Amino acid sequence: MTRLFEDRAYGPEPIANSYWPTTASPPHYASLSGGHSCDTAIIGAGYTGLNAALNLAQAGQDVVVLEAEQPGWGASGRNGGFCCLGGSASGFTAMSRQVGRDGALAYLHAEREAVDFVRARLSEYGIDADSHSRGETRLAHSPSAAARMRDEAGAIRDIYGIEAEFLPREALASHGLTSPEFHAALTIPVGFALNPMKYVSGLARAVEAAGVRLYGSSAVTGLNTAPDGKHLLQMAQGEVRATNLIIATNGYSSETLPPWLGGRYLPVPSAIITTRVLTEGELAAQGWTSRQMCYDSRHLLHYFRLLPDNRMLFGLRAAWRCTEGGDAATLLQARADFDRFFPAWKDVEITHHWSGLICLSRNLTPFAGPVPGMTRAWAALCYHGNGVAMGSYAGALLAAQITGRGPATPALMTRGLRRFELGRWRRAILPLIYGWYGLMDRRS
Repeated sequence: MTRLFEDRAYGPEPIANSYWPTTASPPHYASLSGGHSCDTAIIGAGYTGLNAALNLAQAGQDVVVLEAEQPGWGASGRNGGFCCLGGSASGFTAMSRQVGRDGALAYLHAEREAVDFVRARLSEYGIDADSHSRGETRLAHSPSAAARMRDEAGAIRDIYGIEAEFLPREALASHGLTSPEFHAALTIPVGFALNPMKYVSGLARAVEAAGVRLYGSSAVTGLNTAPDGKHLLQMAQGEVRATNLIIATNGYSSETLPPWLGGRYLPVPSAIITTRVLTEGELAAQGWTSRQMCYDSRHLLHYFRLLPDNRMLFGLRAAWRCTEGGDAATLLQARADFDRFFPAWKDVEITHHWSGLICLSRNLTPFAGPVPGMTRAWAALCYHGNGVAMGSYAGALLAAQITGRGPATPALMTRGLRRFELGRWRRAILPLIYGWYGLMDRRS
């Protein structure tokens, strides 16, 4: 496979000290060997691949899922657990220019349907994922950001038909959101937080129970077309012949599987730390007692939430180089930012830290549709850091495209992925993006 980052990004080091595996024991699946055939082969056992597999199996299809590592090894097992509105980095006006106002609204409504989809999945399959939080809360990092935030409630009402709650700075303390960093808050009552490892593990068990053949440690090394027109997927110890193909590898994709992906997605590192369990006295000393999942209003945003066991989870954009030095720099930055946000906890121990890759598109919107130039092949990726809900729903959308049964895919998500201008070298733009966004955050 040809991938964009250093080998370390795709190895065990970034998640060697992840908190999530201490909370759940993800199931382990044997590698594929020998020859197999199926209706649909899916590459990737994260939220997208597993939800697609589950819906396809429910429709009567014979499905094989191939995972290079184990289910949830990628972003699905290492994210912050924010199941909320999102998936696009584009605004309503920009989306309307691309697909019209109705098309933009159709996409934004799909964002809300994605949240409902995950909630229904958890209920239907009895997955206890430690859910909490009444929607999501965005915190203004400056007075000007607070002023803009106050004006957003009307737009949220018009688009989603829901009432957002604005809190001025003086009201934050009474809601358990005390920090010298923030000037206002806006809560959108859609979404909830969850344990991502428990969610993806529950999905894997549901998929297996539905009759799907799920294989771990089965990296696809070759993708070709057989003489009968079927997809031929090759692995170290076997192969799969499939009528349909789904690519569900997101930020862990290869430039060459299939070649169409080359230059059309941009992985971006993100990192998370968690503290030791905080005492009730420590929570009171900081004045942060809210169980809301929160993020700030910066372009280079931070995201954080108080976990059910009173650990604080805190995430941020990581260094653009996935090296040992880059990881060390990210940890130092995380500690400095955390101490600034929560000064009463500046001596609290950080017990876990890890990182992973989110995925951006040049379109600034997610993709879920047919792969150009290939027959009966589909892909879904590029959730812009909001893959818990949208990545899950994208799997259902692809299943519906294959079977003709299920939700319609918004036109915005089937538009072809544009290539990044620097192609294979597009990663070089990350320092420029980080620098520009950092400047904008300081000025806004």
